[in-house]
Amino acid sequence: MSSQQEAETTYPDLFEKCRNFTDADDVRAMGIYPYFHPVQSAPGNEVIIDGKKCIMVGSNNYLGLVNHPKVKEASAAAIQKFGSGCTGSRFLNGTLDLHLELEDRLAKFMKKEAALVFSTGFQTNLGTISALAGKNEITIIDKQVHACIVDGCRLSYSKTYKFAHNDMDDLKRVIGNVRALNSKGGIMIIVDGVFSMEGDIIELPRLVEIAEDYNARILVDDAHSVGVLGETGAGTAEHFGLIDRVDLTMGTFSKSFASLGGFVAGKYAVIDYIKHHARSLIFSASISPGNAAAALAALDIIETEPERRENLWKNAKRMQKEFKDLGFNIGHSATPIVPLVIGDDMEAFAFWKELFDNGIFTNPVISPAVPPGQSMIRTSYTATHTDKHLDRVVEVIAKVGKAKGIIS
Repeated sequence: MSSQQEAETTYPDLFEKCRNFTDADDVRAMGIYPYFHPVQSAPGNEVIIDGKKCIMVGSNNYLGLVNHPKVKEASAAAIQKFGSGCTGSRFLNGTLDLHLELEDRLAKFMKKEAALVFSTGFQTNLGTISALAGKNEITIIDKQVHACIVDGCRLSYSKTYKFAHNDMDDLKRVIGNVRALNSKGGIMIIVDGVFSMEGDIIELPRLVEIAEDYNARILVDDAHSVGVLGETGAGTAEHFGLIDRVDLTMGTFSKSFASLGGFVAGKYAVIDYIKHHARSLIFSASISPGNAAAALAALDIIETEPERRENLWKNAKRMQKEFKDLGFNIGHSATPIVPLVIGDDMEAFAFWKELFDNGIFTNPVISPAVPPGQSMIRTSYTATHTDKHLDRVVEVIAKVGKAKGIIS
């Protein structure tokens, strides 16, 4: 090709799709854009957002610990001792004795041999799945698992199969077909313990039976379960009495632990392997001292104040009943996550805006976080929501639901 021909050739521009993306601007122009609104106060059950005082029913602060004095004091003390960051990865210069203490405490709490702490929950699943599942192996996931599980499977180069949401008959069909095609590759079944949008709980007893029949390993993402489910708050496996039959449990610190970070717990040999092969651990800066100390302090409270979990469930069951009685579709919610299924994306955004204008902050959720046509308002509740908070939430949501014809 001549230099003149090269000059006349028009090559594709990587950024063309960015200029053509107008969805967000379209919703902004309608005045119902629900995302990236700045919180201008400390997080809690009442917050200031865009200058407006709101009751917060859109957070994952399940045990109400994000403003607990002991958690904040522990975080501040760790920063004074260790500084604001670790300046390196866990693999090299970024491991503190604080990290090792946290891992030891988490292993005991989860009733496992060992635990490993990552900088975020997302990185925990990325690193764990991609370290364990190779290109000749198989991952099987629920269709509604969190995005970090999907991305972890992609990074693993494993062959990934999906089964219908929380449908154990379909899981058995899928794993049976997989084993018929590939009898040599190892299999890992990966699910959420509590599904973060729907609020339902995985049918773990049946899943465990199926996994054992086909010699498959199990990873349960308990981001929304640790601190919430189980007699001591150890999550979904404890809730069903199956701790010894679930291979790996993953958790995060950004929900019940009022911090930032993630962990995976299991057998020592498996955790040690992940420690030496998980790229998201080896090539990321380690969790900050303040975050590690906050998680430790939150764990102290989780272990010594079971009444918080009891109050959380009292509030959750009340709100499930309130919305069902009003006529809302809350799906199969069985946890403090209580969705209100709206259906259409724009209707969900408009519903959100009416709630916000009336001082209630929620989360509108659309595809791909939920199936198309199943857009919802995600509400979630904490141990520290008062009856006064909940009375107001029910009052406003009922008023908006009737005005919009969602309920009669």
